[in-house]
Amino acid sequence: MDFSRRSYQKELLDGNDVPFDAIKQNMKELDQINRYLGGHAITLAGFKRLVGKQKMISICEIGCGGGDNLMAIQHWCSKKNIQLRITGIDINPFCIDIAKEKFNPANAGFLLSDYRLIDFGKEKPNIIFASLFCHHFTDAELGEVLAWMRSNATKGFFINDLHRHPLAYYSIALLTRLFSRSYLVKNDAPLSVLRGFNRKEWKKILEESGIKVYFIQWKWAFRWLITINNK
Repeated sequence: MDFSRRSYQKELLDGNDVPFDAIKQNMKELDQINRYLGGHAITLAGFKRLVGKQKMISICEIGCGGGDNLMAIQHWCSKKNIQLRITGIDINPFCIDIAKEKFNPANAGFLLSDYRLIDFGKEKPNIIFASLFCHHFTDAELGEVLAWMRSNATKGFFINDLHRHPLAYYSIALLTRLFSRSYLVKNDAPLSVLRGFNRKEWKKILEESGIKVYFIQWKWAFRWLITINNK
């Protein structure tokens, strides 16, 4: 297994013919993985770095999946008496359907779209983030992702994604083989690690995108948290 460079092998979830039941099981297990291996905690850490002392904030997640990251943020904001306006964007209609079931439409909206086609007009979100989304793209494509996030977030944006490492790969391969009931998770979880990044790669991607000031931090379990403040 070559960990020296990113894999560009497509994940099964990126296909157009995945049935609803398979996606629903996949989303359920990804939520469990994020909960028990610290993924949601990393998303919250990125949000906290940007929200500051604001008591009213709007947030958008691109590649929102089943909305579990946004749910974790909403729970935290409720405890802190922060008014939150949520937008989730995903290109998969099944993911959008799953996410809509979890939220009150009074303060949350979900858009079935390629994120690049979204025009917020004058109602741009304060914070935009992507969790386990960026590894689906090539290094060249990521420049476009970062440019869109930067131009559409009024306050800043952050990224929560995977660190490509042998221990991360073999650990998640074993855990999913033992406990997963999803063929998508069994295939895609270890593959997504191979599509992940090292610190040097992230620095190169950010700086080639014209982003000179950023905060990058390694987080357990084998994640990167990248935070960019637009102000």
